Amino acid sequence: MPSPARPITVALVDDYDVVLKGLAHLFDDYRDRVIVAEIDANAPVSDSVDVVLYDSFAQPEADHVEIVELLRNPRARRVVVYTWNFHPDLIEIARNQGVHGYLSKTLSAAELVTAIEAVHAGARIFNDQSRRAPSQPGLDWPGKREGITDRESEILALITQGKSNAEIARLTYLSPNTVKSYIRSVYRKIGATSRTQAVLYGVRHGFTPDTHRIDHWLGGP
Repeated sequence: MPSPARPITVALVDDYDVVLKGLAHLFDDYRDRVIVAEIDANAPVSDSVDVVLYDSFAQPEADHVEIVELLRNPRARRVVVYTWNFHPDLIEIARNQGVHGYLSKTLSAAELVTAIEAVHAGARIFNDQSRRAPSQPGLDWPGKREGITDRESEILALITQGKSNAEIARLTYLSPNTVKSYIRSVYRKIGATSRTQAVLYGVRHGFTPDTHRIDHWLGGP
């Protein structure tokens, strides 16, 4: 696909600054094709951008409220969900909502840029992923440096937000037993023996949502 006459402007949306900054750095080598115009942690998109990339980390993706708001935002020309969760119900709902892309966190930076260009050109790109695979190495999340996996980190973030096991299962489309398995694993890694201890750890180590906007990432518009 030929590159557009100017770089595509992208807004990154999630509730966690560290997640968004890791994602932003994926585009560092492709700034002639994609420029991060703004990074919104729990803040509305303020610039007019070609594509909004909605990162699903610890987000209420199953509630769909924020995605609908992005789709209604006149400043967002295209909305793409960036996720590890390919439950058929989520994909179907995203299609019905009018989401322009549903992209996997397993994509390389080059593949992600190509997909964004295709969406910008008018295509609807829905990746097909039948099994859970590791996220791209360049991505970041709370607790990564402490050996907490991306999925464990998301579970701990939801616990820190005050979600019950049943709510976590509903939001992540995981079974209750799978959620309990992840909780046991992350508890071992952080040395927690109770939910209260896990919440305190989360609050102290960056698992609470941020409210922050970064404009002009690396000199962007």
